[in-house]
Formats: sequence, structure tokens, C-alpha cells
Amino acid sequence: MDIFDILSLLCGLALFLYGMDVMGNGLKKSAGRRLKTILGNLTSSRFKGFLLGLGVTAIIQSSSATSVLVVGFVNAGTMTLAQAISVCIGGNLGTAVTAWLTALNGIEGGADATAWLNYLKPDAWMPILALIGIVLLMFAKKDKHKDVASILLGFAVLMVGMSLMSDAVGGLKSDPNFAQIFMMFENPLLGVLVGLVFTVAVQSSSAAIGVLQALTVTGAITFGTAIPILLGTSIGTCVTSILSSIGANKNGKRTAVAYLYSNVFSVVFWLAFAYLAGWILKFAGVYDIFTVAHSTTIDMFGIAIVNTIYKLLAVALTLPFTSLLEKLANATVKGDDKKGDEYTMMLDDRLLDTPSVAIENAKKVAERMAALSISSLRTGIALFDNYDAKLAQEIRDIEDKVDVYEDVLGSYMVKLSSKSMSEKDSSDVTKILHIIGDFERISDHAVNLVESVEEIRDKNITFSAFAISELSVMRKAVDEILVITEKAFVETDFHLAATVEPLEELIDDIRDQIKLRHTIRLQKSLCSIELGFILSDILTNLERVSDHCSNVAGCVLDMAQNDMHLHESIRAIRADEEHFRQRYDSYKQEYELPAMSE
Repeated sequence: MDIFDILSLLCGLALFLYGMDVMGNGLKKSAGRRLKTILGNLTSSRFKGFLLGLGVTAIIQSSSATSVLVVGFVNAGTMTLAQAISVCIGGNLGTAVTAWLTALNGIEGGADATAWLNYLKPDAWMPILALIGIVLLMFAKKDKHKDVASILLGFAVLMVGMSLMSDAVGGLKSDPNFAQIFMMFENPLLGVLVGLVFTVAVQSSSAAIGVLQALTVTGAITFGTAIPILLGTSIGTCVTSILSSIGANKNGKRTAVAYLYSNVFSVVFWLAFAYLAGWILKFAGVYDIFTVAHSTTIDMFGIAIVNTIYKLLAVALTLPFTSLLEKLANATVKGDDKKGDEYTMMLDDRLLDTPSVAIENAKKVAERMAALSISSLRTGIALFDNYDAKLAQEIRDIEDKVDVYEDVLGSYMVKLSSKSMSEKDSSDVTKILHIIGDFERISDHAVNLVESVEEIRDKNITFSAFAISELSVMRKAVDEILVITEKAFVETDFHLAATVEPLEELIDDIRDQIKLRHTIRLQKSLCSIELGFILSDILTNLERVSDHCSNVAGCVLDMAQNDMHLHESIRAIRADEEHFRQRYDSYKQEYELPAMSE
């Protein structure tokens, strides 16, 4: 094997890894919304957790990525340790699919009736996939078509890399020294170590198995040498999750440790079982399995078959013992986590590489922020009827907490925006960034209302009965717009969001009418200028709250329609004059100001 063959092998490995990355990213983006749904259906059932891990890994084609995601979920508090273990076990089996894809390079058809098999080889149809992929990438406008292009091109590059590796090592068939090197791996412990080290080096068990498949063309790889190496790759793939758990909380670390334990336990058990059974059969004179295993060469499909069988055996062994693995992980990583805000913990950086999942978690935090802001505003309005110093302080504390949410969410959204994502996800990130600013301002207005109430108490002044009844109407209208806005945002209900804008306009008009009425009462000496200033502050705060509700509703509508133009949906609602006026008139009847006294 000369320097050119070595360079070709390295180039093939690089293309293989790059193709896997491109294909995996395309799969994640294409299945982003489904992936979010799958991960949202968490359950305490071991078998369903196993299926969850199997499905996610089959989608993103990486058990390492699945384990990192799981560590992130546990660290974020959205998945329990018990759930995480069964998901990781399922992920181990899900990654077996890649070996079957790369095994397609091993198809051989002769010149006889089996010649048709040559058309199944990647060389025959890969150029077509690559051509379709590049055409879609260059000319497609929809995200889903571009994602398909990434999948096709990534797969094409992966298979080209596989082919390069196979061609580079093909000359080793006649090299006796190479065969001699692989005879050393008849020692199972050395084989496991090689598989482990190489998987750690390339950070992918699928890539390690792909290289092993490429080496089968030399004829030097036997079942006896391949099996320990395959077992070693399953331990090596745990290193990614171990590294990912650095900086995670105790449960995040326990997840990575439990994943390592499950794979090490499987490797030790089945390797010991195979060799013990082999020795028993050999000494009993029934069958010399060792001689057969070390003298029978294995091909690409053989690697895929053995890998899949082992993964199934590993699942059968470890899935019933998830409780034991959980106890071992708890015993290894001792202590309790420091208590923190359960919502901000959901914004885990490990989830950033799967934008659709990270966005879903960010939306949940934004929903919590919305609930706090709107609750504090409604409490602030209620203080006009019955002042409570404890509630007033609680509103101020909530405002501080909402400020923290805005800072943390804003920073997380900025980091997320730098990731490769679909146009829909990118639009959602932009909208959430705008929405959290509106919710933060609503909590500010709640504090402003508290200050107005306290000013009235401190100065020992009261509004006239006319002003109180008029303010009551506006308060009820603002209360409804808050309820509608929160529900529309949480449920992404664009039909409900469309009802916000007419109510916001009515609130504007109510404010203007109350101010006009106050001016008339002032002229009649029925009210004071001092109360007028406080009334103006209250009206301004309530009206601006409705403005922020309108902004949120507009973003909800934009998100539903995947529109990047801020408030374009609001303009569209106002443009539909007939429906807008119908809703406005309906609200006007509900929130009609009392008649002015002569």
C-alpha cells in the first residue's frame, strides 16, 4: 500500500464522514417537526422509550447524536433518567441501518443470470441521485425540497467515500503482511480495543463500521476478527455522550454513565457468552466454532448482519434491566442537583444542533414568561379594587423574573439563529425574539399600574364614580385581550389571534373617549387635574398593553403562515374591512361606556 493509496483511504474516510454529516443534517431538518412530535411523546414505558430511541436514531442516523440529545433533555428536566436509558438502548439498534446502506457497495453480479444485481450497486444509480440532489439544491425554493437535496447529496458523497476506501485497500488482497496484522485481532480483547479507539477517533460508530466494511474487500477480515471490533465500536460511541455530559447536571451525567454501562455490560456479557459456549462445544467435540470463525472471511453484508444481530441481543439483554442501570448510574454519580429554575434549565445548549427541538423548548419557556407577565398585569388591574402590599411586591418580583427570562431566552435564540435550520424554524426564532420583548413590556406595565395604585393611596384621593365605571369597562376589555393573546400564543391559534386587532382598536377608542370625558368633567369642576394625570398614566399603560398584545397576535399569525415580514398579518386583517368591522362592532357592544351624566 503506497502513499497514494493511504491518501485515497483518508480522502474516502473524509468524504464518508462529511457525507454522513450532510445527510444527517438533511434528515434532521426534513423530519424536524416530526422529530419534535416524537420527542414530545415521552413515556415511562420501557418499550415505548426504546421505540422512541429507535425512531429518532433511524431519522437522524446517529446514535451519538441521539445520546447527546437525551443528555440535553435530562439536563433540561424534560426527560427522566429512566426514560433516557431506554431511549439510548433503542438508539443503539437504530444506528444499525447505516451499515445496511453502506453494504450496498458489496453487491456483486456476474455475467450470467445474476448480472441484474449490478444495477443495485450504488455505482449504477448514485449519479442519478446526485444529479437530482444538485438540481434541487440549485433550483428548488421550498425548504423541504432543499432538505431532500441535502439527503441525496450527503448519501451520494457518503457512498463515494465508501467506494474510495474500498478501492484504496483493494490492493491489500495480495499483501500477506496485512493479513498477518489482522491475525493479531483474533485476540478478542485487542479487537474490542481497536474498535473502541477507532470509533473515538472518528466520533462515529457508523463510520468505524463503514471502514471495517471497506476492509472486507481485502479478504483478510474474518468473522473472528470482525465481531470483537464491532463490539468495540458500541463502547466507543458512548464517548460522545460522556463528553457532552461535562457541564451537565447530575442527572445529565448519570444518563451518559448509564449509556456507557449498558453498552459495556452488553459487550462483556455476549463476548463472554460466545467464547464460553465456543469452548464448551469445542471440548465436547461437537463443533470448533473458533477455527471456523477465524478461517471464514466476512463481506460487507456479513458485517451488517452481525452488527444488527448483536444490537438485537444487546437490546434483549439490557432493556429489562433499565432499573438496575439507573441504580448503578445513581451510585456512580452521587449527590443531588442544585435547584434552579425548571424553565430556564430547558434551554440546554446540547439541543441547539437540533433546532426544531430547541425552538420547541424555547417556546415553552416563552409560554411560561407569557403566563407570568399576563398574570401580573391582571393582578395589577385587580389592585385598584383591593390593594394588597404583598401582591404589589409579588408583581415586582415577577417583573424581575420575567426580565431574567427575556435575557436567557434572547441569548439562547441568538445562539440558535447561527445554526443551520429551515426557513420555518428561522422565522419562528425571529418571532419568539420579538414576542418575548412584548411580554417583558407587559410585566413592566403591571409595575406601572401598581405605582399608580400606590400613588392614589399615598395621596388619599379617589376617582369619581363616573371615572371608576369608565375605567371598569376598559379594564374588562384589556383583561379579555390578555386572555385571548395568551391562549392564541400557547395554542398557536391563528383564528383566535385574528380577533385581537379589532379589540385593540376598540381599546384605543375607549382610551380616547375616557380622556375626552375627563376633559369635560374637568371643565365642569367634577374632577381635578391631579387625578387627571394619574388617570392618563393608567389609560396609557392599559392601552400600551393592548398594543403589545396586538404585536404578539401578529407574530402568531406570521408564524402560522411562515411569514418573515413582521406585522404583515395585522395589515392583512385590517385590509379585510368587512370582517374587521364586524368583530369591532361586536366588541363595541360588549364594552360600551356608560352614558355621561348631564
